[in-house]
Amino acid sequence: MPEIDAEPDFTSDPESWEYSLYIPNDLRAVTVSRRTLRLILTMHGLIGLVDVAELLATELVSNAVCHTKGPAALRVRWSAGVLRIGAWDADPQPPEPSQELGRLVGSEDGRGLGMVRACSDLWGWQPLSRFGNRGKFVWCELRAAA
Repeated sequence: MPEIDAEPDFTSDPESWEYSLYIPNDLRAVTVSRRTLRLILTMHGLIGLVDVAELLATELVSNAVCHTKGPAALRVRWSAGVLRIGAWDADPQPPEPSQELGRLVGSEDGRGLGMVRACSDLWGWQPLSRFGNRGKFVWCELRAAA
């Protein structure tokens, strides 16, 4: 069963918040993550970001579930007008480099990070190692419209 953990950071910005959804290695987790994200953004009044955020989260979570064998997590953070969406997985291997979408026309795979690159304001990844656990965190950011 997925677990949702919310812990706002009131020390730096009283309007910031963060949610983490821990998910099993199961393709159904992609839909659960997408619907959970929609609910979070709607409840926080960020409905204008929902469609693009859902697309980005779907790509990040499906990569974590389809290309690794262990559990994963979706993390959503809002701070200073920026929405950061990220997926953690237990595989420390870096993601495949993203390519421009124009180069991927007709390709069966490899479009996910290309879409993340094209639809987000910023994206990246970082290796993680905490408490003996290894893995990576792939993230992207969307800025709220002024």
